[in-house]
Amino acid sequence: MKRPLQWERLNIFAPLGRTMISGVHELGSALLFFLKGMGLIFSYPFQVKKIVEQTYFMGAKSMFIILLVSLFTGMVLGLQLYYTLVKFGSEGVLGAAVALSVIRELGPVLAAIMIVARAGSAMTAEIGIMRISEQIDALETMDVNPVRYLISPKMAAAVLSFPLLTAIFDVSAIFGGYVSGVLLLKINSGIYFSRMTDLVSMQDISSGFYKSLAFGLIVVTICCYQGFFVHLRRAGFGAKGVSLATTSAVVLSCVMILITDYVLTSFLL
Repeated sequence: MKRPLQWERLNIFAPLGRTMISGVHELGSALLFFLKGMGLIFSYPFQVKKIVEQTYFMGAKSMFIILLVSLFTGMVLGLQLYYTLVKFGSEGVLGAAVALSVIRELGPVLAAIMIVARAGSAMTAEIGIMRISEQIDALETMDVNPVRYLISPKMAAAVLSFPLLTAIFDVSAIFGGYVSGVLLLKINSGIYFSRMTDLVSMQDISSGFYKSLAFGLIVVTICCYQGFFVHLRRAGFGAKGVSLATTSAVVLSCVMILITDYVLTSFLL
C-alpha cells in the first residue's frame, strides 16, 4: 500500500531525528561514564602511584608548550591592547587589561586546548589501542575494573593538573605582556603592575580556576570515553577506528571547552 504524500514529506526529518536521539544517547552514556569514573577515585585501595604518573604525564610534560604559548599570547595581547588603548589615552591600564583578559578567559581556555592537543589525543589513542587489542577485555577477565584502573586516575590527575597549568599560563602571559608593554613600548613598569593590582580581584582569579576545573573534567571524560568505546564506532574498526576516535575527541573537546566557557562566563560575571 502506498504511503500518503504527507508521510513522504515527513521522512525528510527522519535523519535529523535519528541524529538527535543518537546525540542524547551519547550524552547520557558519557555522563554515566563520568560519574562512574569520579566515584571510583575514592574506592579503596587508593591508586596514588597511578594518579602521580598521570599528573606527571598530563601536567609536567605539558609545561613547555604551556609556557611557550602563554608567553607569545601575552606578548601579542600587549601589542594589540596597547595600540587600542593609546587611542583613548588609557595605555596606563595595559597591565590590568592583559591580566584580566588572560585570567578570566584566555588562560583557562588556551591552556585546556593545549592539553587536549598534547595529552588528550594521547589518552584517546592509548585507551583505544588497549580496547582493539583486547587488553581491556583481559582486565575484565582478571576481575579488574577497567574504569577504576584506567579512567579514574586520569580524572584525578586532571583535577590537579588543569588549575596548576592555568596558573602557570596566567603568570607567563602576564610576563609576556610586560615584555611587550614595558620593555618594547616603554610603558612605566610601576604603572603596569599597580593598575593590575588595583583592578584584578580575587573573584577574577577564582572564576578562571573554576573554568579550568570544569574544562579538565570535560576533556578527560570526552577523550577517555571516545577511546574506551572505540569498538562500538560504526564508521571504522581497528586502527581506523582509533584514528577517528582521536580526531573526534580533540574536536569535541575543543568545542565543549568553548561552549562551557560561554555558559560559565554568563554565570560567573
